[in-house]
Amino acid sequence: MTDTQDNQAQNQAPQRTPLYQSHVDSDGKLVDFSGWELPIHYGSQIEEHEAVRTDAGMFDVSHMVVADIKGSDAKAWLQKLLANDVEKLKTVGKALYSGMLNEQGGVIDDLIVYLMNEEATEYRIVSNAATRDKDMAQFHKVAESFDIAITERPELAMIAVQGPNAVEKLAQAKPSWADTLAGLKPFVGADLTDIEGTDWFVARTGYTGEDGVEVIMHGDDAPTFFEQLKANGIRPAGLGARDTLRMEAGMNLYGHDMDDSISPYECNMGWTLALKDERDFVGRAAMVSKRKQSKDDNTAMKQVGLLLTTRGVLREGMTVTINQGTDNEQTGIITSGTFSPSLKNSIAIARIPASVSDDDNVQVDLRGKGKFVDVRVLKLPFVRNGKQQFDS
Repeated sequence: MTDTQDNQAQNQAPQRTPLYQSHVDSDGKLVDFSGWELPIHYGSQIEEHEAVRTDAGMFDVSHMVVADIKGSDAKAWLQKLLANDVEKLKTVGKALYSGMLNEQGGVIDDLIVYLMNEEATEYRIVSNAATRDKDMAQFHKVAESFDIAITERPELAMIAVQGPNAVEKLAQAKPSWADTLAGLKPFVGADLTDIEGTDWFVARTGYTGEDGVEVIMHGDDAPTFFEQLKANGIRPAGLGARDTLRMEAGMNLYGHDMDDSISPYECNMGWTLALKDERDFVGRAAMVSKRKQSKDDNTAMKQVGLLLTTRGVLREGMTVTINQGTDNEQTGIITSGTFSPSLKNSIAIARIPASVSDDDNVQVDLRGKGKFVDVRVLKLPFVRNGKQQFDS
């Protein structure tokens, strides 16, 4: 979230999702997040984190923005708008993760787009709440030369049900969904209208590094669904656990690990770039040019994980120093940091020079007093599907 958005959010009363009363009734500690009143935890962030890693938890993600796109030019518009290519979406319900870039090749937002019909004239985009205004501005700016209609869906709610037992417990809560859930592959969504009624949609996606789904429904249906999930052993979890889970999974948080000034190559999103053909998406030329220039002048940056094996906590904004005190000294920055409940050590996501190798000495000054501690540089993620992803 930018400073401007932060100020705007502070000047307005935070919005409430359809699950506000459910959070209050579940003893949720509510905080302002991107202008929304959401639970940071329901008593124990650590226990909520562990529930998702080992069993099943759920998050209210109704603050996220859902936009439905319709029109004969919908596909062409998305191919201009996004750095990844919706041509990859061959079956209805299939999802694509992509960055949306500005003309300078920086990341305006990261989002998910679903193909909603066989004719490729209907799509659904799910994007971040903190970037809503600039996302919508970009959607409409690029849409000026395309025949499409963009419909935001603020009446919808969304609950993420995540964890190794999430799908099984969801099927217990909703037996009529069992066949649909059993056939739902990762990064695929399914319309539940025939089973549940209008606006119900489920996708095998998430932001935790665990199996699970995200369920969209009309806001009026959300509180009852929340209670059904709770009754079947799916634990409510707050923003705190969501943050530690996504960090362990090496997933970016917009405004922290990437923003308008950061290239996809600098935030581990290079894999999302569809560059094999000549498709002229917004920001492509600038991004490719800057990438070449940074390689030529040795200023390229990369995203890595950092592990601290001594006491202390790595925090966003701390400087990462490589080969401190030598002629080859370089610096990077921590973009997200926390204590990892799964690893019992502090971890961070950092942006450091791409030239850093295993032979380099990497340190962080934890207290800003010149007392450097060694950190281990790792390839992300730290944890996936409940398992540590690196050698101890």
